Amino acid sequence: MSDNILVVLVNTSHPGNIGSAARAMKTMGLSNLCLVAPDQFPHEFATSRAAGADDLLERARVVQTLDEAIADCALVVGTSARGRKIPWPLLNPRECAERLFPESRQHKVALVFGREDRGLTNDELARCHYHVHIPSDPEYSSLNLGAAVQVLSYELRREALAAEGAASVATEWDAEYATAGDVEGYFTHLQQVLEQIGFIDPSHPGQVMTRLRRLYSRQRLDKIEVNMLRGVLSETQRGLSEPPATQAEE
Repeated sequence: MSDNILVVLVNTSHPGNIGSAARAMKTMGLSNLCLVAPDQFPHEFATSRAAGADDLLERARVVQTLDEAIADCALVVGTSARGRKIPWPLLNPRECAERLFPESRQHKVALVFGREDRGLTNDELARCHYHVHIPSDPEYSSLNLGAAVQVLSYELRREALAAEGAASVATEWDAEYATAGDVEGYFTHLQQVLEQIGFIDPSHPGQVMTRLRRLYSRQRLDKIEVNMLRGVLSETQRGLSEPPATQAEE
């Protein structure tokens, strides 16, 4: 499968789970692993649990923030085990693969897994276009990290095999999708302007930015659109900084 499919593990606490995840990935043909601030890595437990997937561990990229990991990805899906106060577009594992795999032929995509004990934070999930939930038995719903990676990697493998030999039908579009880094820059700029015009109180921001993130995530901005929107924000800031024009005397 394409190296454009990135598996991201956030703040993994046990190094053995990193090895188990690498093993799950390799059995399904995935090879691109990124670790966000792991507690212990490299580590002998990671190597032993990888069981032959050492090459994935050796090539794994280690970064300190999720933003760094997904900056060049145009589609990001985060794993979530629970409902959120603000609902987000939610996929099951098969739907997740059906969206991720075709797009991986055009640009980088990311599948993000959270911490073993508490998953991804609300802020991290807000950086994802979609959330994916594995519908385990509610009587015993706890999946370890390696098992969760295996389930979603399998669905991606299944999608790849289904597409093998078939003509790829890609939706034509007149611009590349914006990357997560592009969109994050826009959100930072947008929040600055909303604070400048008094729409957001910096001391009590509420859920405005989270809801705006959800809105834009549903629309999948492209690079031209992001540039246009940032241009609007820049002109707004310029207008705010200029003194009002005086009326000409008759």
